[in-house]
Amino acid sequence: MDTRQPVILTITHHDPSGSAGITADTETAVSLGCHCTSVVSAISVCDTGELHGVAPVEDTLLVEQARAVLEDMPVAAIKIGYLGSVENVQALHSVLSDYPDIPLVIDPDATLADKDSMLAPPLWAAMSSLLLPFATMVCPNRREARAMAVEADVLDAQAQELLESGCRYLLLTGVPAAEQKLENRLYDERGLVRQFLWQQLPPAAYGTCGTLATAIACHIAHGLTMIEAVSRSQQFTWSAIADSRRLGMGRPVPNRLFWTKR
Repeated sequence: MDTRQPVILTITHHDPSGSAGITADTETAVSLGCHCTSVVSAISVCDTGELHGVAPVEDTLLVEQARAVLEDMPVAAIKIGYLGSVENVQALHSVLSDYPDIPLVIDPDATLADKDSMLAPPLWAAMSSLLLPFATMVCPNRREARAMAVEADVLDAQAQELLESGCRYLLLTGVPAAEQKLENRLYDERGLVRQFLWQQLPPAAYGTCGTLATAIACHIAHGLTMIEAVSRSQQFTWSAIADSRRLGMGRPVPNRLFWTKR
């Protein structure tokens, strides 16, 4: 079995525009030298500007997809994006229970409609109790962290509340800083580990949070330390956003293969 190219598994929705979801994760993995296997958790109807609908897959189909890959290939890291139902969360818990040693990165995707979002209270409660204990890294933005950590009122307290759910690391993204910059904060059980400052890039591109989470999973699969994985993944994502293209009538799409233009 050829193990020179790490295998990652992404579990998220299909975005027909290719801006986010499975297609975006595949582009990120290829760009970072990984083979991307994929489990479709939901089918969305969307373009670069608007979500028109989303339908989660049946929980049995989710399990069958995941086990087909995990029982066949040496998956080095897993990334979870959008999950559309409590039943999907429960089904995925049954799979992850059999693979507790594979690093897991969770992007609590709130880009879909609020009523279907992973931040909906029943779905997030299931995520918190069933999936976060398996997580190596959770990557919420400010809005997601505020919605998930309902008992906390400041960023550090929100991070601590989420870490108490069982994940090992948390990367809080998109914190406003001075002079048109954004701050990303890395936490572990000890508290704040490192702060990263990045120049804010207008306009906002579509699919950036998922790209960052997938990049972290890829760098972990390559054997990097967490600090190295987070640092390099942020640089990769920033570069992809900086080279975004307006491919439709909505938001720009990050160019995850930006380096091919050099």
